[in-house]
Amino acid sequence: MGREKLISYSPWLAHFNTGACNGCDIEVLAALTPLYDPERFGVKLAPSIRYADILVVTGAVTKKAGERLKRIYEQMPNPKYVIAVGACACDGGVFRGSYSVFEGVDKVIPVDIYVPGCPPRPEAILDAIVSLVLKLRKGG
Repeated sequence: MGREKLISYSPWLAHFNTGACNGCDIEVLAALTPLYDPERFGVKLAPSIRYADILVVTGAVTKKAGERLKRIYEQMPNPKYVIAVGACACDGGVFRGSYSVFEGVDKVIPVDIYVPGCPPRPEAILDAIVSLVLKLRKGG
């Protein structure tokens, strides 16, 4: 069984905050609580980036945070997937057009799924994770 197939049954998440207001971070952590029970889908928080399958990124990506984000992404084992959570991670949000902010995570690393909102609901974040898992199970 290939690593992609294994990821589709028990994906491990790593969360990276690029310097957000913490609104999205609170919602990401809420989505991982027993109230929403992500473990029924096999989703767990990885103890290290080197074990993570999915990188969940929140916040506006500044030029300094972009360097760290790229380094963290390169440390993940292949295959790896990225979910951009919140308006700032998707397109820069209220910081769009600022001289020190990239207009989205996808300007630094490839993104597989976007979860818009300021902040998005935990249900939307969990839905994005599950849709990525289902996509992997189908072989896409």
